[in-house]
Amino acid sequence: MRSDHARDLSKVLFLDIETVPQQYVWSKLDPRTAQLFSDKTRYEQERNAKSAEEIYGEKGGILAEFGKIICIGVGSVHRSGENMALRVTSFQGDDEAAILRQFVELLNKHYNTDDHWLCGHNGKEFDFPYIARRCVVHRIALPRLLDIGGLKPWEVGHLDTMNLWSFGDRKAYTSLALLTHILGIPTPKDDISGADVARVYYEEKGLDRIATYCKKDVIATTQLFLRLTGKEPIAEPFIALV
Repeated sequence: MRSDHARDLSKVLFLDIETVPQQYVWSKLDPRTAQLFSDKTRYEQERNAKSAEEIYGEKGGILAEFGKIICIGVGSVHRSGENMALRVTSFQGDDEAAILRQFVELLNKHYNTDDHWLCGHNGKEFDFPYIARRCVVHRIALPRLLDIGGLKPWEVGHLDTMNLWSFGDRKAYTSLALLTHILGIPTPKDDISGADVARVYYEEKGLDRIATYCKKDVIATTQLFLRLTGKEPIAEPFIALV
């Protein structure tokens, strides 16, 4: 059984990912891929009276079969004298395989035991499986914390701030922005949202801007986790974006 994650925050890697469709517009998809996307989203098309093209514009980047990762933001907590400090960085670029290899190398070197954890907001439903699926696509061996096939629930080193907030209620998604707002958690402001990422990436070539946004979400996730587990937030002077 895993040790209590709340005892040692240095064992937790906080993360967030940014994804985009592999092709920005529907017309660029090859016929077979377009048909398979249509097949996968058929129920949603019927339920919402939308075309496959419309749904692709909304969800092409969040389905791992049709999207790709352009940034993985990570944050680690450590002591700075008598204070807790947070260091946040990112792996980013146009080469998804290179991003994944850097991330996997980090996990293999520094987060590779039963005492280690990954934490994200909606990470169990999105970030963690998305990373694992894209690793499989690129033939990258899964690191210990993502290779969870056959494990019992209590053996999986995954923490999720949305799950912590749910208290067993699985009916609805609660955004990171909403939780930080209602809990009074100060968060870094930015000029884009998740809905803007594909446009900023493809039209504005704004990868650095996206990476900054991603790292700010890592900060928000870390502060939310601390709040939900009864700990004091990390003071702004002790947060470093590198």
